[in-house]
Amino acid sequence: MHRPNRRDLMKLTGAATLAATFAGPLFAQASGRVVIVGAGFGGASCARTLRRIAPGLNVTLIDRNPTFVTCPFSNKVLGGLAEIGDVTHDFDGLRAAGVEVVIANVDAIEPDTNSLRLADGSDLSYDRLVLSPGIAFKWGALTGYGREAAEIMPHAWQAGPQTELLRRQLVAMEDGGTVIIAPPLNPFRCPPGPYERASLIAHYLKTEKPRSKILILDAKDDFSKQGLFIEGWETLYPGLIEWVPFGMGGGVMAVDPATMTLDTGFETFTGDVVNVIPPQRAADLVFDAGLTGEGEWCSVDGHTFESRVAPGIHILGDAVIAGDMPKSGFSASSQGRACAHVIAALLDGGDAPTLSFVNTCYSLLAPDYGISVAGVYSVDATGAIIGVPDSGGVSPRGADAAFRAREAAYAESWYANLTSDIFA
Repeated sequence: MHRPNRRDLMKLTGAATLAATFAGPLFAQASGRVVIVGAGFGGASCARTLRRIAPGLNVTLIDRNPTFVTCPFSNKVLGGLAEIGDVTHDFDGLRAAGVEVVIANVDAIEPDTNSLRLADGSDLSYDRLVLSPGIAFKWGALTGYGREAAEIMPHAWQAGPQTELLRRQLVAMEDGGTVIIAPPLNPFRCPPGPYERASLIAHYLKTEKPRSKILILDAKDDFSKQGLFIEGWETLYPGLIEWVPFGMGGGVMAVDPATMTLDTGFETFTGDVVNVIPPQRAADLVFDAGLTGEGEWCSVDGHTFESRVAPGIHILGDAVIAGDMPKSGFSASSQGRACAHVIAALLDGGDAPTLSFVNTCYSLLAPDYGISVAGVYSVDATGAIIGVPDSGGVSPRGADAAFRAREAAYAESWYANLTSDIFA
């Protein structure tokens, strides 16, 4: 049996994207109104795909912000390798594709009447509703860390002003300073993100402030792509990054922004720049509506991405525990495209198609040093999303500099192609 390798996976991903881009309408008879809340990777991908495959549908996309700032590649901004504008995308391309974009806050979901209540008091009706609202922070889960503390110890885990604040702090820090990063327990948005962040900040410090140090106080004993990151740190930044796992006293329990200290219960650490990434849950919109059930994240049927609490409402992206799929931008986009096919088929009078998903996640450790992981996923009889055995793959350890440079180039192309396909 042929075992899929990375080249096969990229061909599969590319073919799927091209098919979605250039194929004619698949559901020409589909009619009705689809309302999508959240214009990130999941919601915007769903909206774009619906316009491609079912042009008879009225597609409305709602977001509170007039632009979308991506968390993927925002770490480049922190490392001085990009500007915030490079990761900011407007919705003009979606409007040109026929998506009605509404900039508004959603106050309430009213499933009994198939409508939403907006902050201005108006109602918006739908035939199918898609929610892709992202995450909320569990303020107060770490003693001393709330919204005000985040203005001193920024999280920068929702890209935008917080990203710019953390970047300014890094630039202002004296050479010889200590940067502390405190990642949370799983699950949280973008599991490799804190370690890519440490890498790209290290690149900046090595270049501009070489006497400085990064300390990672982790709430976990292991993390995504751990072997690859540590190998890269030993190669690129020997002695610059220190990772302290939970079992060695790394889990932060309390912070004091006034003294820039973090308490692990075993030791108190002081940083010149402190990046606290707090514990997370599904966004307030779905949490307050009871769509997380008894937990903190939404559960969905992988066959349709309908909520297991409220069938008929589809939920995507970081707000969802999607089986084996990680919380990543590419995962959300893959889910959005798949969900669009489900909705179009149902509104065309047919049955939901059989779904499969792909995730590809690149991390940059330096401008010319990349690592990656990829996976393929299917849905079992219970609606659980499971990894396909022997599919996808992880960058090999021990690869030479040329391989790592190619991975970095692939990462740049991955981001450009993904965002262009959705937003351009």
